[in-house]
Amino acid sequence: MSSAKQFFRSNLWRRVRTTVVSFAVFQSVALASIPNSVHAEGETATTTIGYTELLSNVKENRVQKIDIESNGLAAEAVLKDGRKVRVDLIARDGNTELMKALRENNVDIAVRAPQQPALLWQLASTFFVPLLLIFILLMVLRRLSNAPGGPGQTLSFGKTKARFSPEAKTGILFEDVAGIDTAKEELQEVVTFLKQPDRFTAVGAKIPKGVLLIGPPGTGKTLLAKAIAGEAGVPFFSLSGSEFVEMFVGVGASRVRDLFQKAKDNAPCIIFIDEIDAVGRQRGAGIGGGNDEREQTLNQMLTEMDGFQGNTGVIVVAATNRPDVLDSALLRPGRFDRQITVDYPDYKGRQEILKVHARNKKLDENVSIESIARLTPGFAGADLANLLNEAAILAARRYKEAISELEIADAIDRITIGLSMKPMLDSSKKRLVAYHEVGHALVMTLLKNASLLDKITIVPRSGGIGGFAKGVPDEEYGLESRSQIIDTITMMLGGRAAEEVVFGDAEITTGASGDFQQVARLARLMVTQFGMSELGLGALESESGEVFLGRNFMPQSDYSVKLGDRIDRQVRQIAQTCYNTAKKIIEENRDLCDRLVDILIDEETLDGEEFRKIVAEYTELPEKKTASVKF
Repeated sequence: MSSAKQFFRSNLWRRVRTTVVSFAVFQSVALASIPNSVHAEGETATTTIGYTELLSNVKENRVQKIDIESNGLAAEAVLKDGRKVRVDLIARDGNTELMKALRENNVDIAVRAPQQPALLWQLASTFFVPLLLIFILLMVLRRLSNAPGGPGQTLSFGKTKARFSPEAKTGILFEDVAGIDTAKEELQEVVTFLKQPDRFTAVGAKIPKGVLLIGPPGTGKTLLAKAIAGEAGVPFFSLSGSEFVEMFVGVGASRVRDLFQKAKDNAPCIIFIDEIDAVGRQRGAGIGGGNDEREQTLNQMLTEMDGFQGNTGVIVVAATNRPDVLDSALLRPGRFDRQITVDYPDYKGRQEILKVHARNKKLDENVSIESIARLTPGFAGADLANLLNEAAILAARRYKEAISELEIADAIDRITIGLSMKPMLDSSKKRLVAYHEVGHALVMTLLKNASLLDKITIVPRSGGIGGFAKGVPDEEYGLESRSQIIDTITMMLGGRAAEEVVFGDAEITTGASGDFQQVARLARLMVTQFGMSELGLGALESESGEVFLGRNFMPQSDYSVKLGDRIDRQVRQIAQTCYNTAKKIIEENRDLCDRLVDILIDEETLDGEEFRKIVAEYTELPEKKTASVKF
């Protein structure tokens, strides 16, 4: 619809049209009531003349009769030839000569009240323009008040900004939520309570008044809340924790009261508060200790959640990825007394999520959902949805009728590593990058406890990445042995080791800077938190930060300066030992390394299976824990 059509169908156009028509009718009535200067047919019209002409007519005895207004400002005269004239007089004291001439010529003189315009016309001329200006001003203010921060917003500050979905029109059911079965089972009780409350009250059970969903972003917390409302068939209020707080004191508390009152009026219903940590942080932790609008809002929320009278049918579902900063009073039984962790999906969960998002995607028959799930550990539900969408975009860009293995692989690399750039043209730089990446991949392949190689490429990526060697992550991440960490560090140092062995110490580059950061982090964790060094058992560092900062500011050291020096020596020793191992592997397999580089320069990209076949021609491959992944 064009902007012109939208304007003519808008309320603003209807108001303007009504105002114009009303004014036209009003003016017509007012004009009709004005004394007409033109008489009806058969009567003589009144002509306006000047004062001098009237005085001349009087002196020449042409005037038969004159009517003078009592204020002396106007007069109407009838001439002897039958004409009627009207004249504006100068002033009461300035008409002496006229009055003398009238008496000398025996003109019939009469005095009458001043002629007044019609009442409607007086009202129109007096009030219309101010009223029109007031109307225009009100329209402008009304338009401004609808804008964010407008003056009219002042009166609605205390109203909740929650979005209301009556009759549970969320469009989401539990069948649309996959990969988080444990959380679904917990929340199924909430749905059952909303549908069959007597089943619980008959045995004296009380449903939790609040359910707190804890988990990283994108794992499906909001989707779960919508599914609860959709399954239960009840109204659904949704808003973010940041929408409670404004710059004016008391607004947040007022919005909380308004939200819960509306929820009670629509009970049974569900209130979903996303990112509740924005308003539910620990009280009394602000810098300076002053009064805080957020604390008032939190206090009101605590009162509302604990002040339900009996079974109101209102259930509060909140989501956060920072449960550590929430106020303890908010988490106690009677408020958010049930906490459900919505974590990253496991291998089986990722399969289920991919099946849901693949319903409306056209996949090639060779694409395996199981293989995609195997290659995406650590992906949340939102990440998997984005992965399939990116693959579909790539397929459409390449004019394909279905999403193939290539689009899936490219989409994974695009999300995890970055956009693919144009291949390098500088042959010397290309060869150097090839040796660096082959160093990573060769060490990864020949170490038993390192990851299984998935792909190696020298195609540059956004962010300054010249290439990469990517392994298949172990599904049991989070439980790594010391040998796995040592082999991982060794693999990370394989790139620098290859540069030094092939080009010499003087030609090593800055390409290993990112590798060194990861090596330092892992080695330090081994010493200070995992108890995997010569310093023995014990956690020497913790990551607990100040609450008022809202996040971990820096690790807290629980050791002396002398012990800190020993920790630094242990970190360097672990890194040096792993580097020596990587260097030895490159030196012992120099011919293999050269051949792999030549092939990689020609092909630019090799998958893990092709790489291992070439390595197997030169040496025996160790048995890996992680199985090979094929589409």
